[in-house]
Amino acid sequence: MPEFGSEAGAGLQEPLNRRGLAGIGFGGELLLPGEPGYDGARRVHNGMIDKRPALIARCSDTADVAAAVGLAREHGLEVSIRGGGHNVAGTAVTEGGVMVDLSAMRRVEVDPVARTARCDGGTTWGEFDAATQRHGLAVTGGMISSTGVAGLTLGGGLGWLMGRHGLSADNLLAATVVTADGGVLRASADENGDLFWALRGGGGNFGAVSSFEFSLHEVGPTVTGGPALHRFEDARDLLRLYRELTSGAPDELTLNAALVHAPDGSGERLAGVVGCHAGSLEAGRRAFAPLAGFGRPVEIQVGPVPYAELNSILDPQYPRGALNYWKSSFLNDLSDDAIETMVELFSTCPSASSSFVIENLHGAVTRVAPDATAVPHRTEGYNFLITSVWSDPAASEANIAWTRDVFESMLPFAAPRRYVNYLADDEGAVDRVREAYGANYERLLALKRVYDPDNLFRVNQNIRSS
Repeated sequence: MPEFGSEAGAGLQEPLNRRGLAGIGFGGELLLPGEPGYDGARRVHNGMIDKRPALIARCSDTADVAAAVGLAREHGLEVSIRGGGHNVAGTAVTEGGVMVDLSAMRRVEVDPVARTARCDGGTTWGEFDAATQRHGLAVTGGMISSTGVAGLTLGGGLGWLMGRHGLSADNLLAATVVTADGGVLRASADENGDLFWALRGGGGNFGAVSSFEFSLHEVGPTVTGGPALHRFEDARDLLRLYRELTSGAPDELTLNAALVHAPDGSGERLAGVVGCHAGSLEAGRRAFAPLAGFGRPVEIQVGPVPYAELNSILDPQYPRGALNYWKSSFLNDLSDDAIETMVELFSTCPSASSSFVIENLHGAVTRVAPDATAVPHRTEGYNFLITSVWSDPAASEANIAWTRDVFESMLPFAAPRRYVNYLADDEGAVDRVREAYGANYERLLALKRVYDPDNLFRVNQNIRSS
């Protein structure tokens, strides 16, 4: 069976005019190429993404989402779903198809007694945190506040609370899904349970999710956290200390290490550790004490901080419109040889905005069975992430080539596992997606054939149904 929309855009200009769009039951805003607002709406966080949809359907509710998906299906158009628009691979935007834009759908409703929250599919984690922290509640969310709730959760959801409360997807209670046949389903443990299983990590392969419901936890509103930055010459020792601190770390403590550049724009290379302790402030102080006493710090900003503020502390490193190209892989372990290779490779970095990030998975994340959700990555260990960021389009070739070279050089230390939310736009091959889902891939494939047999939802890290 041919993939849906394989000839998207051919001969479709006539139906996609104002008269052709009349009567589809759409209550939001429809934008065609050349109209006011179209160029702004097609832009997403990554400035490298420069695609032009035939139509942007800016939805106001689930009915609009269903109408837009139905329109794309009727006209044989490729469809993409834009939530927060933060995905580095740019899968929110289609070239020549229908972009179903949920960015105007951003309501967050909190039930502080039941400790649950419902949010629309266009909500960002900054907006979600602002609503839940009014009640001293939170769920694991993105480490950059402009990240969309939808994309992060559907891919798994790493965040500062994952050691204590698991991934974002682990805390999902229910979702409202517009399926490829135009139906609207509620997916939860009690309703459409197979679809619910797939949504918790399976990406956008199974439908357009217009709302999410989460279980919340008591967090903050003040936690202990922040960055500790050190000279690059101390990077090896700092990364070894990071390895020691994360070995047997308490659930409350989630730490990332990084090789970065000074925030003053000087281009000076630095090494750092940034983290969050979501327990008592005294326990947090003790947990960060080894970092405070290490070496000759350039800057330490670790201490009591509002959780919502901590969840936006990395925002300046990833500004909207900057050019991004990322690659990542889980590591077999954070060995001395791996550390040495990282330090040597970062010394050749061509952009003063790029960084290496090491994320530690432990605690509650690892106590979920690998087949309990679509996310199979439940082994304690580390994920290595190359976040290449630059501003001059003329430098794109050099930065992309460097990122690829670094990734190849790190392969001797890499585990055969990938985090789906970090796959680059040129890594959509089936083998990469299989690496992201491991033993869960075959079940996801079977469910894809049930819920989207024609692969209407394929502008994503695609599980190909044929």
